[in-house]
Amino acid sequence: MKFVNFKVADQIRLGIKTEKGIIDVNGAAAANSLEVPTTIEQVIAEGEKAFLQLAELAEKEVSYIPENEIEYAPCITQPEKIVCVGLNYAEHADESNMSIPALPVLFSKFNNALAAHNQTIPLPKVAEKFDYEAELVLVIGKEAKNVSKEEALSYVFGYAVGNDLSARDLQFLDGGQWLLGKSLDNFAPIGPELVTADEIDISNLAIQCRVNGEVRQSSNTRHMIFDCATIVSYVSKHVTLKPGDIIFTGTPDGVILGYPEEKQNWLKPGDRVEVTIENLGSLVNVLE
Repeated sequence: MKFVNFKVADQIRLGIKTEKGIIDVNGAAAANSLEVPTTIEQVIAEGEKAFLQLAELAEKEVSYIPENEIEYAPCITQPEKIVCVGLNYAEHADESNMSIPALPVLFSKFNNALAAHNQTIPLPKVAEKFDYEAELVLVIGKEAKNVSKEEALSYVFGYAVGNDLSARDLQFLDGGQWLLGKSLDNFAPIGPELVTADEIDISNLAIQCRVNGEVRQSSNTRHMIFDCATIVSYVSKHVTLKPGDIIFTGTPDGVILGYPEEKQNWLKPGDRVEVTIENLGSLVNVLE
C-alpha cells in the first residue's frame, strides 16, 4: 500500500495512493460509515489490522483526488528520531576524502528539517555551500531494541525517497559534529509517498538525483556498504527505535562536495532538485 500525507486548510490528511488517484481516508471513511485509522501514525501503530480496514475502504465507492491537485505534507510528520547514516557508499566516502567506515557512521536531524514533495525550500543566509544527497529512507513500524540483522527488516513499516540536504560550510565548521549543517529548516524532504515494506525489495533499486534536469547522482542501493538490515540492527543496539522513527540510509557518489574545488557550483535559489528511487517515486523541491 502507498500512503501520502496532504494538506487541507490547516490539517494534514491521510491519503492512499492508487492508480485512479488519491483516496482521502477521512472523507471516504465518513462517506461509508467506517471506522478506520485516519493518520499515518495510527496506521503504523495498528499494523495488520489497519491494512485490512483500509483495504476494505479502498474497495468501497470512493472519490479520487488527482495527484496534481493535492498539497503534499511530509509522509511522516512526527518521528521521535531522525537518524542518518553517513558515508554508506564506498565511492561517496572516496570522493569526500574519508575512509570507508568499519561501522555505520551515525548523525541526526531534527523534526524542523522535515519537508514535503513539491515544497519550496528557502536557503538560509547563514551558509553558502548547499548540497544535495539522494537517499533511501526507511520508517520504523514497531519498537526495535537489540534486534538481530536477521530480524531487523521485520521492524520496518515502509520506505520513501529522501534528500539529505546539507550546508557543507556549516557541516565542517565545528570539528566534525555535522548537526548544524544537516538540521537547517526544511533540509530533510521526504516523499512523495510512503510505500509499505511488503511491496518493495530495497536491495536492488536504482537511485538518482537531478539538478535542473542534469543527472548528478546515479547508483543503486545494492552498492550500500551497510544494508538496511545491518543499519536497523546496529542502531537498535544503541538506541531504542520507536514506531515512526526515520532513518536516512546514506547517499551515493556525485555530490557537489566531491567535485574539484574549482568545479563546486553549490545549489542556489531557483534550482530544482529531483531525487528518484526505482519503485518509490520522485521527490522534487525547488530552492529559493
